[in-house]
Amino acid sequence: MALSSELIEQLGDQLYEAFASMTTLVPFTEQHPEIEIEDAYRIQERFIQRRLDAGEKIVGKKIGVTSKPVQDFLGVFQPDFGQLTSNMIYAEGDTISLDELIQPKAEAEVAFILKEDLIGPGITAMDVIRATDYVVPCFEIVDSRIDDWKIKIQDTIADNASCGVYVLGEATGDPKKIDLTLAGMVLEKNGELLSTSTGAAVQGSPANAVAWLANTLGELGIPFKAGEVILSGSQSQLVPVTDGDTLTCTVGDLGSCSVTFAGKTAVERAQQEAGIEEDAA
Repeated sequence: MALSSELIEQLGDQLYEAFASMTTLVPFTEQHPEIEIEDAYRIQERFIQRRLDAGEKIVGKKIGVTSKPVQDFLGVFQPDFGQLTSNMIYAEGDTISLDELIQPKAEAEVAFILKEDLIGPGITAMDVIRATDYVVPCFEIVDSRIDDWKIKIQDTIADNASCGVYVLGEATGDPKKIDLTLAGMVLEKNGELLSTSTGAAVQGSPANAVAWLANTLGELGIPFKAGEVILSGSQSQLVPVTDGDTLTCTVGDLGSCSVTFAGKTAVERAQQEAGIEEDAA
C-alpha cells in the first residue's frame, strides 16, 4: 500500500531539514516498513523541490548503485537515480569543505556532458554516445542523511540517491574515440593505489548505464536536456575521506581528475563534541 501524500510530503521535508542542518534521520525503512520504491521517488521529488524553492537549479542527473563494490557495501542490488543541482558543483582544483558534509564517501566515475536532448524510452548506448558532447573523469562525493549509512534501496532513493557534491575533471574526451567499456581506471588516495577497474564494471559500460537512466526517466516523462551533466555510476569502491586527503582517478585515453578535502564533517564534529562532554563528565 502506497504511503499517503501527506506522509510523502512530511518525509521529504524531514530530509530537507536534515540536509539544511547537517543531521541524520532514522532510516525510513525502519520508520515505515511498508515504504515502496515508488514512494521513495515521490519523497525524493519533494526533497528536491524544497531545494529548488531555496534557489537551486537542476543541472543534471546521477545514476547510483551500479557497480558490485558499491552494491556490496550498501547491500543494495539495483541501480537508482537522483538529481544534480547547481549547489553541488565543484571544479577540479577546488578544495571540498568537509564542514558542509555529514558523512561523505567518494567514488570515481565518468561524467557525460550532453549536446543534445535524449528522450526515452528506446534509447541505446549508441544514442547516448551520439548525443554526448564530451566525457570527463570525475568524483561524486556521496553523502547520506540517514543514520550511519544504514540504508536500503528505498532509503537511498528518497535521499536523492545519496547525492552530496561532485567534481568534474578538466580532461575531456570524445566518447566516439574512447572505448569507455575497456578503458581502465586507477584510483589513488594520497599517492597510494586503492583500486583498478574498467568501464565494464558499470552495467557493462558507462554508456549502458546512461541509456538505462534515459529510458527509465523517459517512462516518467523526464527528458535528458542538452547541457546536462550525467554521472554514469561509480567504477570504484566507496572511499571515506577526511581532512587533508587527496584523491586522483585516471581513466585510460581520457585523463585524470583530482580532489582535495579539508575540514571536519558533521559526524566528526559530533563525535568530537561527545568526547569533550564525556571528558568533562
